[in-house]
Amino acid sequence: MTLILHRADAGRGVIPLLALTCGVAVGNVYFPQAVGPSVAAGLGVPPDTAALAVTATQFGYAAGIFLLVPLGDRIPHRRLVVALLALTGAGLVAAGAAPGIAPLAAASALVGAATVVAPILGPMAAGLVDPGRRGTVSGVLLGGSIGGMLLSRTLGGFAGEWLGWRAPYFCAAALTFVSALVLARVLPDTEPGTRERYPALLAAPLRLLRAEPALRRSCFYQAAVFGGFSAAWTGVALLLTGPGYGLTTRAVGLLALVNAATMFCTPLAGRLADRHGPEPVNRVSMAAVVASAAVLALGTAGGTAGIAVLVAGFLVLDVAMQSGMVANQVRNYALRDSERSRVNTAYMTCAYLGGGVGSWLGAQAYARIGWLGVCALVGGLAVLALARSVGVRRAAAPSR
Repeated sequence: MTLILHRADAGRGVIPLLALTCGVAVGNVYFPQAVGPSVAAGLGVPPDTAALAVTATQFGYAAGIFLLVPLGDRIPHRRLVVALLALTGAGLVAAGAAPGIAPLAAASALVGAATVVAPILGPMAAGLVDPGRRGTVSGVLLGGSIGGMLLSRTLGGFAGEWLGWRAPYFCAAALTFVSALVLARVLPDTEPGTRERYPALLAAPLRLLRAEPALRRSCFYQAAVFGGFSAAWTGVALLLTGPGYGLTTRAVGLLALVNAATMFCTPLAGRLADRHGPEPVNRVSMAAVVASAAVLALGTAGGTAGIAVLVAGFLVLDVAMQSGMVANQVRNYALRDSERSRVNTAYMTCAYLGGGVGSWLGAQAYARIGWLGVCALVGGLAVLALARSVGVRRAAAPSR
């Protein structure tokens, strides 16, 4: 793909702007996790039924990645990104006006499918910088996504408590429309990297998964770890607003805000992956997820002590999950320069399918077993990923 922009120009404000846009778009996927209990109360449905809005958003995101992100290699980025942001804003307005859980879930699926701006901008940004800086730039954009993820949960929790569950949807719509207007003016011009027809673009991620073992490995790692991550955040909203703590959705938002430190860790993870390779960073990240699950299990204690361990556990979990994602992206972006969007499509589709399944399993585990069941799910999924990485290391070791 040819970018009509000198690489030196990319450091003068374009990358930070892309990071901010990623935060706005990704926030649309995550703020429903904080307002789930408010949705349940407002629509008069059980909490696990209200969690359908979260699950629908994440499955919609996975579908949008598969169906729309490959267009990043086919359509100029400005036109594609602005159109998707406008569609996302319309979906958020429909979700905020939904009269029941079924239309809310449908609108949430639309929002998830359209708000796939971050996985389109990531490959674009990789083409704006030298190969030796791709890990660092990926970390910066991921830091922006994390900021959106955390702030959206925090602000969503506060707005949901004070103004009702519909207010976060309308506020997110306003931010998304503003982002579309800004990017329509300042996003760099690009030329398509391919003229392939849409069916060929859709088939490409499956072809790449068959052809690239490294891509399959990245997909498995992130699907497992992100599944556990999503299960934990879905479950903790039920834990904090349940009888053990008796808190409001504002507490979920505050818990998310504590993890803002993650924003500053992902650029470091990117530099480490640039220097040492992605696999060591993956292994450390997976081991940290297992440790976080053990810490989070102590959250059943309740009270101040329970809140303290939840803060510590989620801090470790967030840093580990996001650092692993940076490592995976470094591995993926080194595969095929002309097909970065399609490589990212395969990877992100698998990741968010894992997240959607994780959210559903987390709600089911909490309903049947409680918080300890959720923590066991988080740890078990990370162990599966770690075992795969250890197997790769042993296979690569020279025989004696």
